Amino acid sequence: MKKIVVGFLMSYDYEKLKRSIPPVYNEADTIYLALDHECRTWKGTNFTVSPEFYEWLEEMDVDNKIEIYRDDFYKPELSTIQNDTRERHLLSLKMGYGNWLIQVDADEIFIDFKQFVETLRSKNHFLENPKENPVQIAGFLINIYKYLDDGLLFVDAPTKVMLATNYPNYKYARNTKQRVIYTNNVLLHECLSRTEEELQFKLENWGHSHEINEEFFPKWKKADKDNYKTLKNVFYLDPDIWKSLDYFPTQNLTEIKSLVENNAKLHPSKWFLLKKNFGQWFKFLSPFKKNKTAFESYF
Repeated sequence: MKKIVVGFLMSYDYEKLKRSIPPVYNEADTIYLALDHECRTWKGTNFTVSPEFYEWLEEMDVDNKIEIYRDDFYKPELSTIQNDTRERHLLSLKMGYGNWLIQVDADEIFIDFKQFVETLRSKNHFLENPKENPVQIAGFLINIYKYLDDGLLFVDAPTKVMLATNYPNYKYARNTKQRVIYTNNVLLHECLSRTEEELQFKLENWGHSHEINEEFFPKWKKADKDNYKTLKNVFYLDPDIWKSLDYFPTQNLTEIKSLVENNAKLHPSKWFLLKKNFGQWFKFLSPFKKNKTAFESYF
């Protein structure tokens, strides 16, 4: 059977892997953690990994599924996003062609990884000749904006994320620029939910560090449960990508999962998926090719 292989990027925010690895552990066949051999970010900044983290990793890896893949992931002549893309490509080579290759960032937490695996298994025919029929499997992120004392703020409209591919010819971070199959799979994204110091470090060493807008940090610092409804256009790059915020009165993952599952606004509708997937089919597979297999796979 084709394998479910998960790859994480391990960097300065490695502690977040304690929340993102457990949800995928049981259903994954193999898990790789890509770590620069000199512990450098894509900008070249050094970080350290606590020995306690490795102890945690050994204790939780009861089935010996996890392998740390160390390599030279920093090239000073490349930009941060170029180093990002390069590391993902090298990681994919390690993960192995012929399998479903899932790349997840340390701050991304699956709501229901078993459901995602079932989605992939239903599309195993794409693994037969991946080079000739490359696809990307996308899900959606609920972006956590900020942790508060009694809950958290999140962006009230999910955003798409490329999660898996059968042929990892990455062009920009996780994007292969090939056909996308959109699925109803949701993850929590702890992208900005950090201390001010941690967030500053991330944004300075991130693949998009050169694109941060000047208005972002003042808005983020003042956001709370009393004023979040008045804050608009809060994205850290092009501000109006994230138009508004909402609030969860808890930080418990189990409770958040329940809140997400019972809020239709936080899931893509069947009509949305139908429209997006038909558009991708039409864009990448000309009807003149009479590729019935590809058409049927969408349904």
